[in-house]
Amino acid sequence: MAAQQQILEEWVPKTKLGWMVKEGKISDIKEIFNNNLVIQEPEIVDYLLPNLKHEVVDVNIVQKQTDAGRMTRFRVLVVVGNFDGYVGIGLGKAKQLRQAIDKAIRNAKLNVIPVRRGCGSWACSCNEPHSVPFTVEGKAGSVRVRLIPAPKGTGLVAGDAAKVVLRYAGIKDIWTWSRGETRTTINFVAAVYDALRNTYKFVTVYDWARR
Repeated sequence: MAAQQQILEEWVPKTKLGWMVKEGKISDIKEIFNNNLVIQEPEIVDYLLPNLKHEVVDVNIVQKQTDAGRMTRFRVLVVVGNFDGYVGIGLGKAKQLRQAIDKAIRNAKLNVIPVRRGCGSWACSCNEPHSVPFTVEGKAGSVRVRLIPAPKGTGLVAGDAAKVVLRYAGIKDIWTWSRGETRTTINFVAAVYDALRNTYKFVTVYDWARR
């Protein structure tokens, strides 16, 4: 933790958004998404979401044929999130496993998105953000995933890889429906991520009230 703090103190931003964050002009990550700004430095996420955690979901060895011979590298899929409405996924490739994980974490931070949570199940009216507010779908490759609101106490009714993404996003109860080659972990995770991103695809009646 101390090492991470030192890195942030020594961080020299390369973008205008980075300088605004370090100078304190932007203190909440919601401002970035509300203004449709693009995060190009992972340190921005470290500054605004200091409690972000990560988990390795998939590790594979990939090979590439070159003129010099066959090149072998690790391919790692990582999920990051704060268990409270923000989640991201990232891929990393490198000759060393540690380097591949670091690259994947960096890419996942650049892909962090907000997740709209709520209580959209007709069988539950607690109005707590434990599920999704409505049914959403996501797709990646041949995989299609549908997230269906579930009442409190249901848990995460989903595949193991999908559970990781949902848990890190702060979803506690959900029903899922999927089709396609879900054994392809990358596409399965990406489809769930796409569905969560679609929770903010349109403005709801509740957003009208806040405005």
